[in-house]
Amino acid sequence: MSDKLEKSIQELIKTRPGRKKNVPVIPQAPDDAGARALSEALDSGFKIVKFLILGLVIAFLYSLTFSVEPDEIAVKLRFGKPVGVGEAQILKPGLHWAFPYPIDEIVRISVGQSRTVVSSAGWFPVTPEMEIARQLPEPTPYLRPGVEGYVISSDGNVIHARATMKYRLNPNTALDYEFGFANPTNLLQSILDNSIFYAATQHSAEEAIYRDQIAFNEAVRQRVHHLVNEHRLGISIETIDVETMPPLSVRDSFDEVLSAQQEARTEVNQAEAYARTTINAAQGQASTILADGVTRSNQIVRIMASEAHSFSEQLPYFEMNPLLFKERLMAETMQTILTNADDTFYFTQREGIQRELRLQLNREQMKSQREEEKEAAAASGTPTPTPPRRR
Repeated sequence: MSDKLEKSIQELIKTRPGRKKNVPVIPQAPDDAGARALSEALDSGFKIVKFLILGLVIAFLYSLTFSVEPDEIAVKLRFGKPVGVGEAQILKPGLHWAFPYPIDEIVRISVGQSRTVVSSAGWFPVTPEMEIARQLPEPTPYLRPGVEGYVISSDGNVIHARATMKYRLNPNTALDYEFGFANPTNLLQSILDNSIFYAATQHSAEEAIYRDQIAFNEAVRQRVHHLVNEHRLGISIETIDVETMPPLSVRDSFDEVLSAQQEARTEVNQAEAYARTTINAAQGQASTILADGVTRSNQIVRIMASEAHSFSEQLPYFEMNPLLFKERLMAETMQTILTNADDTFYFTQREGIQRELRLQLNREQMKSQREEEKEAAAASGTPTPTPPRRR
């Protein structure tokens, strides 16, 4: 066995790279070769151990760092207590460091996500499938306390109501929400239930269901904001949707009343619209008549003023010679009257002599010279000469 080992060592020495030629090979003892192999093995082991230690150190340093996402904040708890004071306790998005657990514990709080809480204390039970399909349970002739939720209105009636609230955490006050309460979600649901019961005591069933539903919803919102601020929950409320409904057994009657009121409101609106249209038309006609009357009145006033002015101008001439003025006025008037008369006859008046005037009413109408020329031209076929225009 030793002979084989010695031969292998000699061959290894002969074939070793970098061996000078013509150098005599010194034979080694078997113990020196084993020590060298052991030394080389230990050297390789130490290198592996160093590499592992370096990796462990890098892994340890990496484990001391953590990152906070843009839509969240973080709080570092050291032995269960927040590190820092005030706003310094809140770790903003970015890279941070901490000791490993159990020394430090990182609590991440999502502030960019919208959260939802639903109040169903005043609503009848529905399954998720019915909720998705917008189905209602079968109506029962009586109310089942403990199974069906309900609220009592100010007039003593039973109605159903529920609310859905969406909110976000405020980054500056998120610690109050996360560490100030054991279960803030249950607290918000209790606040929402309380707000619905409170609003129901301030409104009648008719107001809450259809007549003044906006005021009922606003009462719920105001109550929620008041309780949230009072408990310092540190949230920002986005929306609060409130839904009301009468008991299922009398829902049809409520719908009939609502339909009748809507029809009445429609008829009233139509009547008011017709009344406004008629009044506007009458006012327009009255304005037109009044404007025409004013215009006519102004015209008459102007005419009368003109006639009065003319009379005032003619009055001195009349006073100077009344007889001449009357004759001149008579002549002007007769000229206007006899403008379109075919025949004109003048009779003088003589004293002591009686005259008799006979009129032939059915006599043939005398034709003018112009008409005779037209008839002659038409009979002969010659065109009628056009009289020259006066310049």
